[in-house]
Amino acid sequence: MALTPLAEGFCFGEGPRWFEDLVWFSDMLGEAVHTVTLAGHLSTLALPGHSPSGLGFCPDGSLLIVSTERRQVLRYDGESVDVYADLSDLVPASLGDMVIDRGGTAYVGAQARAAGVLVRLDPGDGHAAAATVVADGLDFPNGMALTPDGATLIVAESVGRRLTAFTVAPDRTLCDRRIFADGLEGPPDGLCLDAAGGVWTAMTLAHQFQRIVSVAGAATITDRIDIGQRAAIACALGGPQGRTLFLVSAADAYPERLRGTALSRIDATTVDVPAAEQP
Repeated sequence: MALTPLAEGFCFGEGPRWFEDLVWFSDMLGEAVHTVTLAGHLSTLALPGHSPSGLGFCPDGSLLIVSTERRQVLRYDGESVDVYADLSDLVPASLGDMVIDRGGTAYVGAQARAAGVLVRLDPGDGHAAAATVVADGLDFPNGMALTPDGATLIVAESVGRRLTAFTVAPDRTLCDRRIFADGLEGPPDGLCLDAAGGVWTAMTLAHQFQRIVSVAGAATITDRIDIGQRAAIACALGGPQGRTLFLVSAADAYPERLRGTALSRIDATTVDVPAAEQP
């Protein structure tokens, strides 16, 4: 697949999302959230003192931002940034990705290597109404996505080299934990879903983005996008027809090695199957 450069010159990109005709993404080490148009025009929300990662949009359009090291979730209403939830007393490790359903319930991962957890944030007015651990024992939970019906949550377990699925119960708890794909060729990082049930995931140390489908627990790789020696970090589907795949990559898979650099970038390519509807 041909790749088209879209944005570059930031330190370590994470958490891309397509929203209101823009690609939104975090620069974790650059302490900022950026937007980029399809023409490559960049804008920046500076977040000094924070290391942003996962992003998600509430029903009112406000943006939730994961602050990894502070173990907080921030809320940006278009004018100011406030703390939406402080999880520092609840989680065992720094935070990572986040996904939000259409009702405003957010799920956030805490990235312990063998005892990671997922936390549910119930929607509130400017602040989360409650924070509850809804899954534990995960091997470094990373990228997450919800199916369009909101009934299934898929999470990448990077250390476990697998994708794990949960059923989302009517009360928004997680149950029926099961393997979506196991024995992957590298640690999976960020991911997104397409309309045919395929999961595009960044395979960091395999230097590829892969599309994976799972039928009755048997996983198949249907597509591969090779990015040379770069580390695949995260991806998102969007664009006018939902068929543009945005690929975030870095010069190294380990952020601490990249402090002070500006070697992360976003490329775009066109795929056959469009994005899944928002959950």
